[in-house]
This record gives sequence, structure tokens and C-alpha cells, in this order.
Amino acid sequence: MTDYSLSRIPPKEIKEVIDWCEKRKKEEMRVPLIEPNPFKHFDWMRNKTVIQIDREKEVADKNGIVYDSTTRSLYEYVNGIWKKIE
Repeated sequence: MTDYSLSRIPPKEIKEVIDWCEKRKKEEMRVPLIEPNPFKHFDWMRNKTVIQIDREKEVADKNGIVYDSTTRSLYEYVNGIWKKIE
């Protein structure tokens, strides 16, 4: 069993969101994409309104999550900066 007690987010949930973002990107064949958040059932995603796929963080909605496909990473806006979700 994987111990993620130091992380506030289960790695399985992060992977599920990243996989969904990759799938949507391939389906639409364009970027940036702004999608309504379908993961509100995850505690850490409950207050996020949108998932922004390959959107520049400088112009992204701070109430959402940004997915960067070049690094396969998720980011959230916390205390004035975009922080990688790990």
C-alpha cells in the first residue's frame, strides 16, 4: 500500500485528472481548452470551477486548475502564485 500521508492529495486522483486532461486534449485537437470541472467529488477539487488545459497561467482563471501538458503537471493558484499540485 502506498503511503501518501505527507501529501494532501492521493496520487491516484492526480493521475485520474491528468489522464482526463490528456484525453480531452486529444478529442478536441486544439488548445487551450477550458472545461467545466467534472471532478467535484474529489475533496481537493470541490471548489475549482474549471480545468484549463494548456492555458497560460498569466491569464488563467484563478478559481480553476491549470494542466500543463509539456510537464504533465497540474497547478492551482495559492497565496498569489501558481503552485504545482503534488
